[in-house]
Amino acid sequence: MQAEEYIAYLLSSPAKSSCVQAGEVLEVSHDEVNRFLLSGSYQGSDLFQAVKDSIELAGGTLTVDDTVLDKPYSELSSTGLAGFFWSGKHHRTVKGINLIVLLYTTCSGYSIPVNFRVYRASEGKTKNDYFQAMLKEVWQWGLRPKWVTADSWYSSLENLKFLKNLEVNFLVGLEKNRIVSTQPALYQQLQEVSIPQDGLYTHLKGFGFVEVFRTVSQEGDVRHYALYQPQEDPAFPVLFSRQEFEAFRLVHWRVESFFRCIKQCCQAEKFLVRKTSAIKTHLFCVMRAFQRLAAFTLNHFIDSLYALRKTLFLQAQRQFIRDFA
Repeated sequence: MQAEEYIAYLLSSPAKSSCVQAGEVLEVSHDEVNRFLLSGSYQGSDLFQAVKDSIELAGGTLTVDDTVLDKPYSELSSTGLAGFFWSGKHHRTVKGINLIVLLYTTCSGYSIPVNFRVYRASEGKTKNDYFQAMLKEVWQWGLRPKWVTADSWYSSLENLKFLKNLEVNFLVGLEKNRIVSTQPALYQQLQEVSIPQDGLYTHLKGFGFVEVFRTVSQEGDVRHYALYQPQEDPAFPVLFSRQEFEAFRLVHWRVESFFRCIKQCCQAEKFLVRKTSAIKTHLFCVMRAFQRLAAFTLNHFIDSLYALRKTLFLQAQRQFIRDFA
């Protein structure tokens, strides 16, 4: 059994994924599907190698984020991957698997995953450790994004200094209690500072000068973002407009669309696999499935990421009606 067969199965399956169902669809035994999943040793480098020849390696935007794949009935000790994580969807801590991804958006607007990790508490690493390791890897592989974006979880001083040393522009979320200084010896929390619509050039404590923007959602949620670019002369900074900031933020939020798509269209959440190695192989194939979906849309084979199943089922339904009639 080949990985491409399993990827095609994930893209076309309307229900939960399992070895039994995959075996029925692919006309092989469920043991063969299980052996494929268990024998896989795919890494982030395999994800990158699959697309490196089809993307612009320089000038794009690299976004880091993570999502929780709900697994409320998993035993915590059975895989070593299931744990309790904060879920933005549920707005509380839930049991699941934490998937960390680097999503690369090219200058032409083509977004694909290029590296990943599955959080495992037994490795003794934080999500920030994974983040830095993943960035170092894609740099070694030849990727040279102009921008890196991340939410506030990844905006620790250590991470910001790490990005600064890479000499890359970045946009990161900041918590409202981060300390800035708009005047010498005057330190305030972000939530206490008056921030103009076009942003505020200010000093972030422990880091250096950044441009800060504030957004307020229709629900009243307040968010803060910091933009940084290496400056030849900090006394005469080149600043971004509100319009430019909003454009960068829209690119950053593409990662949310990615997570939604792999859950709805690629079986990222609805799978019945228990072993750690099998889960990692499954999730690698899930992200390869998204890469294929993205390529289908780029080549106008389908109109959107969500159109493939509709096209498949429409053909099957029409054929059934003709046969039935």
